[in-house]
Amino acid sequence: MWWYFQDKPPQRTNPVGRVHKLYYDNERRSWIDDKKRPLATTIWYPAVATAKEKAWNIAIFKAGWSAQDAEISNKQTKYPLVVLSHGTGGSAMQLSWLAETLASNGYIVAAVNHHGNTAAEEKLLIQGFVLWWERAQDISVLIDKLLKDKQFAKYIDNSQITMAGFSLGGYTAIALAGGITDRKQWQNFCNNLPQVAFCKPPPESNFSLKEFKQLTTNNQQVKDSILNSKKSYKDPRIKAVYVIAPVHGTAFTQNSLANINIPVKIIVGDKDKQATAEYNAGILAKQIPNAKLQVLKDVSHYTFLASCNLKGRWFVQELCSDEEGINRQEAHTMVSLNTLEFFNQNITVNNNPQ
Repeated sequence: MWWYFQDKPPQRTNPVGRVHKLYYDNERRSWIDDKKRPLATTIWYPAVATAKEKAWNIAIFKAGWSAQDAEISNKQTKYPLVVLSHGTGGSAMQLSWLAETLASNGYIVAAVNHHGNTAAEEKLLIQGFVLWWERAQDISVLIDKLLKDKQFAKYIDNSQITMAGFSLGGYTAIALAGGITDRKQWQNFCNNLPQVAFCKPPPESNFSLKEFKQLTTNNQQVKDSILNSKKSYKDPRIKAVYVIAPVHGTAFTQNSLANINIPVKIIVGDKDKQATAEYNAGILAKQIPNAKLQVLKDVSHYTFLASCNLKGRWFVQELCSDEEGINRQEAHTMVSLNTLEFFNQNITVNNNPQ
């Protein structure tokens, strides 16, 4: 459609390739049927110099430029791996702006669509909005699959794995760093401050608070999952995490946060109404040893979503509008380069930013 043709291809030396894969978790079941839990994944990677990038657009969002199914570059024999976790109700493509910067600078980047909590599936499922800790298992299984993948395994340096997550994906990153969820602690907080955004059904959800409560008391599969919420989902293969506008900062036990021993960088906007820094990024930064916090002036929650086309800016202003004076693409560039710098500092790499 005419509203897609607004952007020119990026000026970069190293092209970015992109493939889509469908993995399955053999141990957990789908919430739709009794089949294996799906892990639909997008992978960005350094492509050969002859790869031709094309614009990738989905609905109202612009998912950057990449060369689908291009051959991987052989400039390096091994590449570090970054795994990404999208926000609630979002999808892997929402973080394409971050993935492309990392891939064009020598990283393989993989983002899973979290089953039941992603716009990439036919419908959103209430379980995906309630059982947050299941996301951490998605990421660990994804790493397992990538390290056995016929196309990518030989190119991945399994000693150099990092992670970034946005919103509920930020919660996911902290869980994989060692944060342990205490649902009762979170519920007590929300009982005292029910007006806080993450204590209510998120805007992306069509479910009511009543439906959430019914699910957690009547559904046996859900009750079984809740019993596992207190487990540690720390994945020692992940060497550093970059956390963007995280939610559920009050859900982690203080002791587990105090024991996180990998580098953590947290970034959030001071106009974020969904992931208010006071109860999320601020708490995490105080309780995680040596965590670094950066607060961006006039940046709101949805600034970290993919940029919107004209149709989106006209008709879906809640997701596509930013605070006055904020250019979403410029914010993406700043944060993605900051992420690149953070990962480069915490693993050994031999490349230069493009």
